[in-house]
Amino acid sequence: MSKGIYVVVEQRSGKVQNVGLELIGEATRLKEDLKDDVVAVLLGSEIEGEVEKLYHYGADKVILVDHPFLKEYVTEPYTKAVTAIIKEYDPEIMLFGASSIGRDVAPRVASRVKTGLVADCTGLRMAKTEEEIAKEEAMGCPDGKRALLMTRPAFGGNIMATLMCPRTKPQMATVRPGVMKRADKDTSRKGELIQFAVDFTDADMNVEIMEVVKSEKKSVDLTEAKLIVSGGRGIGSAQGFDMIRDVADALGAEVGSSRACVDAGWIEKDRQVGQTGKTVRPELYMACGISGAIQHVAGMEGSELIISINKNDTAAIFDVSDLGIVGDVKVILPKLADAIRKYKAAKASN
Repeated sequence: MSKGIYVVVEQRSGKVQNVGLELIGEATRLKEDLKDDVVAVLLGSEIEGEVEKLYHYGADKVILVDHPFLKEYVTEPYTKAVTAIIKEYDPEIMLFGASSIGRDVAPRVASRVKTGLVADCTGLRMAKTEEEIAKEEAMGCPDGKRALLMTRPAFGGNIMATLMCPRTKPQMATVRPGVMKRADKDTSRKGELIQFAVDFTDADMNVEIMEVVKSEKKSVDLTEAKLIVSGGRGIGSAQGFDMIRDVADALGAEVGSSRACVDAGWIEKDRQVGQTGKTVRPELYMACGISGAIQHVAGMEGSELIISINKNDTAAIFDVSDLGIVGDVKVILPKLADAIRKYKAAKASN
């Protein structure tokens, strides 16, 4: 019988990435219903120093594959390692981050072990209602209570579809970074370390990495940002983002956007927040000229404090806002940026 909730934890330059810790947190919540261990799968080279962190965030066990071929991500060695782990341990569920690495390796692994894969999920839960359990059992799942329901946007984000894959194991999904919440860190937690050896050959390393060049990013990834100022259709044009950037600069925040602005070519795709963009959980999210369509709200409603500015006093964005300002963003934003800078200057002089 398949057992265990496995999370493939990404590492870059020998450091565990946040998406892996988020998935471990989600796995611990699924564990409440499934009553299985949470197992982190860590691939890398000379990376054992990161193992304790995985216990602290909820992993019961860590399967470590330590090999020089795994120092940097290469498709074939990573695929072979994860496939070997599945064949050895037969997990019930296996989760990957929907990052460039997860989106590359997960479908290859699914193909090799002949199971399904639901990509780009924004929600996971176990079947609970009698109707859900009966449906799963009718589809071939021997125990409907162990069926994973995986939710993702469909038709361009206009609907949310819940999918299932009960006939084959493991039940696999890639999950967007920033969607799930990390568990609180508990440094007292301990776990079991399993050193797993994979029989790599030179033929497995079918790509030669000549050099790793790290680009210096001026902006922080939105999923990591603590403060975000986002613009929507209400700012009027690409030039309207100059006001957004000015407020963001005054606050020390990152710039975000609704899908409408990206589709219009006003700003880059990596700034998009929402179902078809990035899911964020900053301490402050400021929505400027954003109507509040469900596709956008789904990507930012987990923010700690939401402040919205919109000239339409019935805009849906106010329904999820902690503070709403009714007015023209083109008038309010320049004054807001000026007020923030004056406040900071006065505070610094005291």
